[in-house]
Amino acid sequence: MVATVVGTRVESLASSGIEAIPKEYVRPQEELTSIGNIFEEEKKENGPQVPTIDLEDLVSEDKEKRERCHEELKRAATEWGVMHVVNHGIPIELMDRVRAAGAGFFNQSMEEKEKYANDHASGNIQGYGSKLANNACGQLEWEDYFFHLVYPEDKRDMSIWPKTPSDYISATSSYAEHLRGLATKILSALSLGLGLEEGRLEKEVGGMEELLLQMKINYYPKCPQPELALGVEAHTDVSALTFILHNMVPGLQLFYEGKWVTAKCVPDSLVMHIGDTIEILSNGKYKSILHRGLVNKEKVRISWAVFCEPPKEKIILKPLPETVSEAEPPLYPPRTFAQHIHHKLFRKTQELGAK
Repeated sequence: MVATVVGTRVESLASSGIEAIPKEYVRPQEELTSIGNIFEEEKKENGPQVPTIDLEDLVSEDKEKRERCHEELKRAATEWGVMHVVNHGIPIELMDRVRAAGAGFFNQSMEEKEKYANDHASGNIQGYGSKLANNACGQLEWEDYFFHLVYPEDKRDMSIWPKTPSDYISATSSYAEHLRGLATKILSALSLGLGLEEGRLEKEVGGMEELLLQMKINYYPKCPQPELALGVEAHTDVSALTFILHNMVPGLQLFYEGKWVTAKCVPDSLVMHIGDTIEILSNGKYKSILHRGLVNKEKVRISWAVFCEPPKEKIILKPLPETVSEAEPPLYPPRTFAQHIHHKLFRKTQELGAK
């Protein structure tokens, strides 16, 4: 089976009628004990729930309302590092257009999608792809994806943006612009939560010119043995912030207080993650939470993750002086964003090699 898996899209595998997934997709034994039925998991009411934060008063003229909103945002960023955000200012019809455009791309024939295939070997990471095997363990994730930079406009490579469906470029561009505005507002509130000037975190992650928005549309086909696979393995995001839109099929789980907690599907919300970049700058006061994606037998799940990332080499990421004291020494060494990514990959390879 190995030969047939390499270079195969997960969607092709899923639609081939297989009843058992290839061994490359089966998670190690220690992970399998925690993988349950995602629909059952989502129904659970007992235990901790991912917070929902109403952003309506994020920039309110009313000081009291604004401060209350900021305080709730700060608490969620400190305790969880992830939250559902509602009243975020992004038009619901635009979110629906983005969903329709992304689903429309994946609904095309495989031949059509392959025209946009990326090529990691030559450094072309933008485009249509599937997770490559991690050499240390040879494990694969049950997903295909489409990845590209969506903001700022002058850094986009329009040659790899899908031409079909016809609304893809318009909807995605408009969505990215709205998200960029939301990121500024969130970063301002998080700066104030650390006792910093309003624009400080935005400046520290690259500002208007340098902060990059990278979109990854994750496509998780139905899986014949969902109890053995993961759509995305456990990880923390390297970004400053991540915004996730999805098609209301559950799958996201967060590792909170030693247990996997399933995120509910909250209508008209975005899921927002604090990424490693903000965790480092805040010296661990804001959390970048470990999370993963489950798959299921009945429904295709699609999620649109937009990662707000600092430039790879231009900025040194380290705890800001204001977040450090004798009682709270710096928890992270200075690194560029590129070095941080490399460090995480290297550490993961070491861990896997040790198993």
